[in-house]
Amino acid sequence: MLFEFLNPPFMQRALIAAVLVGITAPAIGIYLVQRRQALMGDGIGHIAMTGVGLGFLLSTSPVWMATAVAVAGAVTMELIRWYGHTRGDLALAMLFYGGMAGGVMLINLSDTGSNANLTSYLFGSLSTVSDSDVIAISVLAAFVVLVTVGLRRQLFAVSQDEEFARVCGLPVRVLNLLVAVTAAVTVTVAMRVVGLLLVSALMVVPVAAAQQITKSFKVTFVLSVVIGTAVTLTGTVTSYYQDVPPGATIVLLAIAVFVALTALAAPLARGRARASGTKEAECTLEVPPARRGADDVHV
Repeated sequence: MLFEFLNPPFMQRALIAAVLVGITAPAIGIYLVQRRQALMGDGIGHIAMTGVGLGFLLSTSPVWMATAVAVAGAVTMELIRWYGHTRGDLALAMLFYGGMAGGVMLINLSDTGSNANLTSYLFGSLSTVSDSDVIAISVLAAFVVLVTVGLRRQLFAVSQDEEFARVCGLPVRVLNLLVAVTAAVTVTVAMRVVGLLLVSALMVVPVAAAQQITKSFKVTFVLSVVIGTAVTLTGTVTSYYQDVPPGATIVLLAIAVFVALTALAAPLARGRARASGTKEAECTLEVPPARRGADDVHV
């Protein structure tokens, strides 16, 4: 059957999660790219691992616990960025590595955790997405979409030029914290499908691919979400039929789209340049002689 992959309940849950991940990751990723913080998602992913470990140790939902820890870590990262000065990079490094090490230790100390659980959170797993995970991912994804779309003008202004945004009266630090928190929430949304180690790629690569052929922020935003959704769905279905890791498949597909659009960008740019030159020539030819004379007299 052509749509056989829709029959298993675990695939239905995985596809819902994949769509939500494909929408949310590029939606916040575009602001991180504008702020030159493309690797922020990677750092938050390391920190979220401690939350996953706490979830297993305390027998609570790893997704919600990871969300809480990731948000706390993201806020700490922003505070370090504001006040860390010369030793900020060292503090961030200890935060990232400590988060990953803490997560591994806590999972192994718990009664229900195992290396298999660890792998599924690090690299994603289709069969482990539960009904409760889908509910949690849906709620968190709604928050991400609400922030990234509802506050797009303010977030864009802060991402482009903080000083200008501050002069315009925007609460720059509050908006920076909101971006960090939203990025942390996105990491926990994506970890069941893509995995904590690869989620940063899904935030950045679709945006970078869209930027190859777009000029405006709005078009880039829409196209990056389309690309993100397409590669997550395609990667999820491919992993079902070929028995390959979903996270790795999704990221490799995103990189392939980036390469394809990069190759397409040069011919498109040349075509636009030729079209622009032709329009300018037509405008020059269409100016009536009487009009040119009148302008000359006026001058």
